[in-house]
Amino acid sequence: MGCDLQNASLPGADLIDANLTGATLAQSNLSGANLTGARLAGADVTGANLSSALMTAADLTGVTLSGANLSGATLVATDLLGAELDAVDLNDAHLDAADLSDVDLAQANLEGARLKDANLSHTMWDDTTCPDGTNSNNDDGTCVHDLTPAVSVTRVR
Repeated sequence: MGCDLQNASLPGADLIDANLTGATLAQSNLSGANLTGARLAGADVTGANLSSALMTAADLTGVTLSGANLSGATLVATDLLGAELDAVDLNDAHLDAADLSDVDLAQANLEGARLKDANLSHTMWDDTTCPDGTNSNNDDGTCVHDLTPAVSVTRVR
């Protein structure tokens, strides 16, 4: 808990159920890592590379992921309550059943992302690239209306 792994190079690491609560992982390379069930609540993961990482059922409450690369990542049933995801790349990420309530998605890229049954209540959108490629600023400041037709969203404000 609270360990300093800033700038660490851990591509493909097996971190299943790891307790990284409050850890510093800023600018680290965790591309393709398996963080299934990991606990990263309150961690600083600013600017990290988590492309294609597996983060199913992980606890990312209050995590700072600003500017991180999560393209192609799997965050199914992940708890991101209150996370900072501004300027994060979630291109083609899988966020089915994820809790994105109270999340800041300002300037985030969600193009091609899957959000089926995601909780988007009180999500903050500002200049966000929506899953369909449009911009949140062009649709009442939200991406909720620009999700793919097969997507169902729960508890949208």
